[in-house]
Amino acid sequence: MKAALINLAQVLLVAPMEQDVESPVTIRQPKLPKQAREDLPKQLVDKEQGKRKIQRYVRKDGKCNVHHGNVRETYRYLTDIFTTLVDLKWRFNLFIFVLVYTVTWLFFGFMWWLIAYIRGDLEHIGDNQWTPCVNNLNGFVSAFLFSIETETTIGYGYRVITDKCPEGIVLLLVQSVLGSIVNAFMVGCMFVKISQPKKRAETLVFSTNAVISMRDGRLCLMFRVGDLRNSHIVEASIRAKLIKSKQTKEGEFIPLNQTDMNVGYDTGDDRLFLVSPLIICHEINQHSPFWEISKAHLAKEELEIVVILEGMVEATGMTCQARSSYVTSEIKWGYRFTPVLTLEDGFYEVDYNSFHEVYETNTPTCSARELSEMTARASLPLTWSVASKLNQQAALDVEQEMIDHEEPEEQTERNGDIANIEFESKL
Repeated sequence: MKAALINLAQVLLVAPMEQDVESPVTIRQPKLPKQAREDLPKQLVDKEQGKRKIQRYVRKDGKCNVHHGNVRETYRYLTDIFTTLVDLKWRFNLFIFVLVYTVTWLFFGFMWWLIAYIRGDLEHIGDNQWTPCVNNLNGFVSAFLFSIETETTIGYGYRVITDKCPEGIVLLLVQSVLGSIVNAFMVGCMFVKISQPKKRAETLVFSTNAVISMRDGRLCLMFRVGDLRNSHIVEASIRAKLIKSKQTKEGEFIPLNQTDMNVGYDTGDDRLFLVSPLIICHEINQHSPFWEISKAHLAKEELEIVVILEGMVEATGMTCQARSSYVTSEIKWGYRFTPVLTLEDGFYEVDYNSFHEVYETNTPTCSARELSEMTARASLPLTWSVASKLNQQAALDVEQEMIDHEEPEEQTERNGDIANIEFESKL
């Protein structure tokens, strides 16, 4: 009991001392970005956590999985009100469409009723000796109907404006001009929203998986694209980007860094004639981000390949863009795509049932860099040993023949010259 009390006293005495020592200096950890704070413990996770599902940057349907938060300058959306209305969902767009027309009709209907009220037309209803501003306007409902007839230029002929009302003529001009502006704005907004080529991208399909296999003696990453419509995409082009977080040599963390992947930009293969499904190929060379990635290394990587297909819709001439992505689990090493194009009687037929199918093929599991080094080492002895050995042997044979055919006097004279040179050097 006494020993326990002594230990308790020591703890109570040491604790304030530690607080007094640590209180003058406060070490604050630097505030890191959210992505950096989330990725720091990823280096220490175990294998089970490493198998978790990777968060996509772009979903398979092409929608970007990014949400903008803490946007304080919301007034910027109002400066481009037309684009804001076009980007709204259909239910909000239709609600605003009906609301704008209803508000303008009600506002100008109230103005017509106010003119009739101020002039006293409502007090002389049925008086044939009184000339009202608008004939047969006897209340707010009739004024609202007259506003609709004026703005929509229906003109039933029952309620008409008279020439004894200058303020009504001015209001008629204002409503006609503003009504035309509202019609142009709202109808134009609806037309643009209806004619957007977003739905055209629904018939541009990408293969479910990307594959890595040998093509012309080199490792290549490939994926397939196709167009389901008979109306083609004009000036179609394809791009690919690698999305992967990285850390610079200076310690800066760059989340979701974007790296271009060459899919034929230098050779023109990125410009497509998309009549039938095409296999897009990225050659893994020294400039490729997959240069040092092997099959085993790929399984541990957290990366995403975003592919973008752009072109103009043949029917409307508007630019269309289709997107998709491939994460690590969707990149198949050692596979090829099944052919889908067959020659029939007078035409080519595309079998879209096999569009996503792949089959296994013999592919090295090492990285492209290691494969290149092994190929260089394997090919070097074949080219060096045969040629160089023969050349060396021929040179030795020629030298030996020259020595054998040398005359004895020349040999003696040469030996004497060498002896004289050695004697002079000693002196």
